[in-house]
Amino acid sequence: MPFLPGFDARWKNVPDYILGITKDIWEDRGIHTLHQYYGPELVVRSPASVIKGNTGIIAATEATLAEFPDRQLLGEDVIWGATGDDSFLSSHRLYCTATHDGPGVYGAPTGRKLAYRILADCWCRDNGVYDEWLVRDQGAIVRQMGLDVVDWTRELIAREGGPDVCVKPLTPATDMPGPYKGTGNDNPWGQALADILTQIAKAEFSVIPQSYDRAAELAYPGHVLGAGWSDADQFWMQLHAAFPNAQFSIDHQIGMEEPLCGARAAVRWSLHGTHSGWGMFGAPTGVEVFIMGITHAEFGRHGLRREWTLIDETAIWKQILLATGNL
Repeated sequence: MPFLPGFDARWKNVPDYILGITKDIWEDRGIHTLHQYYGPELVVRSPASVIKGNTGIIAATEATLAEFPDRQLLGEDVIWGATGDDSFLSSHRLYCTATHDGPGVYGAPTGRKLAYRILADCWCRDNGVYDEWLVRDQGAIVRQMGLDVVDWTRELIAREGGPDVCVKPLTPATDMPGPYKGTGNDNPWGQALADILTQIAKAEFSVIPQSYDRAAELAYPGHVLGAGWSDADQFWMQLHAAFPNAQFSIDHQIGMEEPLCGARAAVRWSLHGTHSGWGMFGAPTGVEVFIMGITHAEFGRHGLRREWTLIDETAIWKQILLATGNL
């Protein structure tokens, strides 16, 4: 008996399905199962690109496994909500390990060991994924390869054929519509996280000591780990200071509670505006930038006790470099 009509009886529940197909595709080398698990017109949006259809996804999967053949994707959490008509939206968090043992976009094999996270929202029905938003911690990968993020991004543009033909990052202009039109559920924990992020975006940084546990565990882009109010303040201040007049939007929010798991939330958000301030991305350039971010959080007796936030620094630098011509 399937956990939801249209899904294979093999899967016990939503987390089992999401983490199971991930293992099938990547670790068990079932790349061909993408034809089964991914809808033929699936749109996968990452900050670095927008891909539609299985052909590009299969090619990208093969290239990644050729470069990192021992890659593991360890499922830390799946936060999800029903979306009607026997469908659901899941937001899963992966802790990835890999060894750079093959040639690829990071150059000749180095044998370097990597660890980084991925956060991804997937809309699923009929035993397949039909819409996806994914943020990979590219900054962590590049730095652990011993490379400079800006220099690597500049070289990537050249490898892709130069500014006119290179792969363009996700922006409202490059995005493609997909079948999922929802904005999440009305669970109070999803709303709590959305409210915190919105207040921070409005420069109400006092919300951090008001809403975070004083000993909150934090995981930020670049595989940076932190703890407590000061580290949370520093990350969010550095980001918003770089784009002080940007429009912040909550694009999707889910909250849920489960036995033995506590209260959790997943929020996908965006920041769209001009790089007009000093902060995370150096001297202001006046470039229009679009950022897609995903945040996961756990709540406890003293507020937000764990946070995981990802943006793709390389996609932001790519927008800046392409617009300024600093290549």
